[in-house]
Amino acid sequence: MAETNKVIMLGNEAIARGAYEAGVKVSAAYPGTPSTEISEYLVQYKDFLYCEWSPNEKVATEVAVGASLAGTRAMACMKHVGFNVAADPAYSVSYMGVNGGLVIVVADDPGLYSSQNEQDTRMVARAAQLPVLEPSDSSEAKEYMKMAFELSEKFDRPFVYRTTTRLAHSQGIVELADRQELPDKEYIKNIQKTVMMPVNAKMRHVEIEKRNNELAQAANELPINRVEMNDTKIGVITSGIPYQYVKEALPEASVLKLGMVNPLPRKLIEEFASKVEKLFIVEELDPVIEEQVRSWGIQVIGKEIFTVQGEYSANMLRTAILKEELSIAEPAKAPGRPPILCPGCPHRSVYHVLNKLKLHAAGDIGCYTLGAVAPLSVVDTTMCMGSSISTLHGMEKAKGTAYIKDWVAVIGDSTFLHTGVNSLMNMVYNHATGTVLILDNSTTGMTGHQDHAATGKTLQGDSTYAIDIPALCHAIGVKNVVEVNAFDIETLEKNVKEELKKDEVSVIITKSPCVLLSKAKKPLYIAHADKCKKCGMCMKPGCPAMTKNEDGTIHIDDTICTGCGLCDNLCKFGAIELVKEGDR
Repeated sequence: MAETNKVIMLGNEAIARGAYEAGVKVSAAYPGTPSTEISEYLVQYKDFLYCEWSPNEKVATEVAVGASLAGTRAMACMKHVGFNVAADPAYSVSYMGVNGGLVIVVADDPGLYSSQNEQDTRMVARAAQLPVLEPSDSSEAKEYMKMAFELSEKFDRPFVYRTTTRLAHSQGIVELADRQELPDKEYIKNIQKTVMMPVNAKMRHVEIEKRNNELAQAANELPINRVEMNDTKIGVITSGIPYQYVKEALPEASVLKLGMVNPLPRKLIEEFASKVEKLFIVEELDPVIEEQVRSWGIQVIGKEIFTVQGEYSANMLRTAILKEELSIAEPAKAPGRPPILCPGCPHRSVYHVLNKLKLHAAGDIGCYTLGAVAPLSVVDTTMCMGSSISTLHGMEKAKGTAYIKDWVAVIGDSTFLHTGVNSLMNMVYNHATGTVLILDNSTTGMTGHQDHAATGKTLQGDSTYAIDIPALCHAIGVKNVVEVNAFDIETLEKNVKEELKKDEVSVIITKSPCVLLSKAKKPLYIAHADKCKKCGMCMKPGCPAMTKNEDGTIHIDDTICTGCGLCDNLCKFGAIELVKEGDR
C-alpha cells in the first residue's frame, strides 16, 4: 500500500526523501553547510541505496557519474563552494550526458551564514551548460528531486538542483509516496559519447546545444514553471525561496514562478511580460534571470532597486516595490557575541602555543579558522579548502626560506584529506621547507561531526580502514613527521621550535578528539582565589569557561568547563586544582 501520510520535513530531509522516492541507488557527498543533512537523512534508507562521504566534492561527483553511466540513478551533494571543487567533472559530464539519471545537488548560502563567499550556483551552471531546478518549499524539494531525475533521463542531461540555506533549514508539509523501483538501464559502450578527447568533445558540444534547445522549448510547458495571474498592475518573475517573500509582500500581484531557472522558458516569460504593466524580477544574489530577460528586449525592474547581497525578506520587497515606510518596532538586540572555539577545544591550546611564539598561521576551512579572532589572533589567511599549505608554499617561493620561519600552515584532518594532501605533495616535490600543523580532532567538526577516511567509520555506519595520516605523510616524502597531544603544550612548543629550524618540510600532527565527541564524565577543576596572583596567564587562550571575579581573581564556570586542563597547565602558582577525575 502506498504511503499517503503527510509529515513536516526540513528542506534537506525532503530532498533526501525525494531521492529515495525517485529510486536513487548511489549518492556521494562531502559535508558542507547547508547541504550536510541531506546525506545524513538519506542514510536512513541504506537498505535501498548506497551513500557515502567522499574525500571531496570532485570525487563525489565522479562517483555519481560512474553510477549513472552504469545505468542507475545517482546524485552528488555539496555546498556552493564545493561545486567549485567539482567543476572539473561537472563541466565535462555536461558534454557526456547520462545513462541513469544524474543530479548534482548544490546548496547556496545567501547571507554567508557558514561560508567564505556568496557565489551563485546558477552562474556556474550556466557556464557549464547544465540545466537547473530550484524549489521554493519542502514539498517542492521532494517533488523536484523526482522530476530532476525524470528530466535528466528524458533529455540526456545531468541536472543541477539548487537549494539555499533558508530552504535547507526551514520546514514544510510533505506528502510521502512509495519508492520507484526502476530497472537499471543497459550499459552500451559508446566512446564517442563518454570519452572526452577533443574529437569526441567537439561532436558532443553540438549535441548538448541541441539538447539544451529542446529543454528550453519544453520549459515553456513544464508545470513547475507556472503563471499565477492576479492584478496586472504589478508582475513579478521569481523562483526558489524569494517566491515565498513575493507572495507575502505582494499577495495581489501576478507572479511567474520559475521552477527551472536554466534554461529559461522564453516564450512563457514574453507572454507574461506582455500582460502586466510593470514587471519586477526578484532573485537573490546575482541577476541571472534579469540579465537574460533584459537581453530579449523586455523592460524589467531588478537589481537597480534590489541588492545583490544576502537574503531577501517580505519587508524588503514592500519597501523596494511598494515604497512602504515600515513602522516596525526594533526587536531587542542580544549582546554581540563573536564566534569562539568551544570550551575544551584542542585547537585552543595549539593556538595558544603559536601565539606565545609570535607565529603567523596560514589558515584553512574548519572550526580552527576561529584562531583568527582575539585573543588567539594567530590565523592570518583563510581562502578555501586545502589552501593553507599551498599559501605557505607560495610565500616561501616568493620571499625565501628565512621569511617563513615565523609562519606555519594549519589544517584539519578532514580538510587535509579533502585537498590538503595534494598541497603537501607539492611542497615536497618542489623543495619547500615549511612547517605544517595538521590539527587532528578525529572528525569533520565544523559541519557537525561527520566521519571521514581517517575515522574508521563510513556514512552508512560500517567499520572500515582508517587512513594513517602520519604514514600517509611519510609515503609522500615528508621525512619529519611528529605526533603530539594537543594539550601537551610544553612538548608542542618544543616540537614547533625544532621543526621551524629545519630546512625541510615538517609536519606536526596535534592529536586530540573534538571535545563534543566525548560522552565520558568530565574532570572538575576549581580556582582558588587566595592563591591567584592575577597574572592572567590562564585567561590568554580565551576559554569561555574562565572569568574574572571583581577583585581580578579567576573563576571557572563548571557548567561549561569540559575539564581539558589547559588552564591548570598554564597556572604556575597552584591556583587551579583538579578536584575530581573524569573518565578521559
